Amino acid sequence: MTQYTIRRLIAAIPVIVGVLIVTFLLARAIPGEPCTAMFGEKATPAICATFNAEKGLDKPLSTQFVIFARDMLRGDFGESIRFKRPVLEILIERLPQTIELGVTAVLIAVSVGIPLGIISALRRNSPLDVITMIGANIGVSMPVFWLGLMLAYVFALLLKDTPFQLPPSGRLSPGVNPIPFYEVYGWQITAGTFRAGLADFLSKFYIFNSIITGNWAVLGDAIRHLILPAVALATIPLAIIARMTRSSMLEVLGQDYVRTAKAKGLRQRAVVMKHAFRNALLPIVTIIGLQFGLVLSGAILTETIFGLAGVGRSLYEAITARDYPIIQGFVVVIAIGYVLVNLLVDLSYAVLDPRVQLD
Repeated sequence: MTQYTIRRLIAAIPVIVGVLIVTFLLARAIPGEPCTAMFGEKATPAICATFNAEKGLDKPLSTQFVIFARDMLRGDFGESIRFKRPVLEILIERLPQTIELGVTAVLIAVSVGIPLGIISALRRNSPLDVITMIGANIGVSMPVFWLGLMLAYVFALLLKDTPFQLPPSGRLSPGVNPIPFYEVYGWQITAGTFRAGLADFLSKFYIFNSIITGNWAVLGDAIRHLILPAVALATIPLAIIARMTRSSMLEVLGQDYVRTAKAKGLRQRAVVMKHAFRNALLPIVTIIGLQFGLVLSGAILTETIFGLAGVGRSLYEAITARDYPIIQGFVVVIAIGYVLVNLLVDLSYAVLDPRVQLD
């Protein structure tokens, strides 16, 4: 297992390098220049020449890439052209929101999609199966941006002043201010250190922070703001997971060992969960890992629609402003996260199915 993990991590290095190269080139292939995006009509040739020299954009692309790759290896993501702040500092502020949204969306997709898939497989060709699969096809085909707007319209406007009203945007209501856990417990943390950065990063997970500090008002408000974007983001993964679960379960339910378990007189629940579902898990886990990566990319639209200042919205704004350091830094972090998720999926195979050897 250890050797397999090391081999996979080494194999991920060319992937990360490829992502660095493609991200670097595509960022500069976007029409327009950072100077024009920053200064608009005031972007004279003299101003742009000074601006490009200050930001190092007047150097050849090969030199810019070498500097970019070298800084990345040092953990230096550069400085934002637009905000004039370190990209890592902005990432610490905004990545927790995207992770919180993505994990919640995946949990919704898994907790709803898997049971629906199992029920559809057990009641194959029944009205319930037909309705579930029609719903799954609609879910796959439904654009996230349209669904997000419809959810906001229904739950924020049509259901206004009812118990079902939900906030259409933002992460917390005005006046609701979470206190970081390290301040609540009086921890002495030196600013500018790794420990301070890690503590600040963890405190930006509002649900986690409010639970460990016992701030239930913030917890409830954060969950209410998270429901609509998480549901909108979870729709497509939910439909895909439901269809994959149904397909995988149908294949397993026709195997001899399942029929033998039934012939022994085992309860239906034991046959389904211990014999069928466990052996159908591998493709389901694979698709869940893939969907987690797609959820991170789908967060761009979702965060923009619901006014969430996460990685997705930041990427959209950075592309609009031609802010190369933010585009490069955020995309690389997302790519690394995607690689790690797929590594965890591969490692889970040996746990779920002992027949799979990872030596």
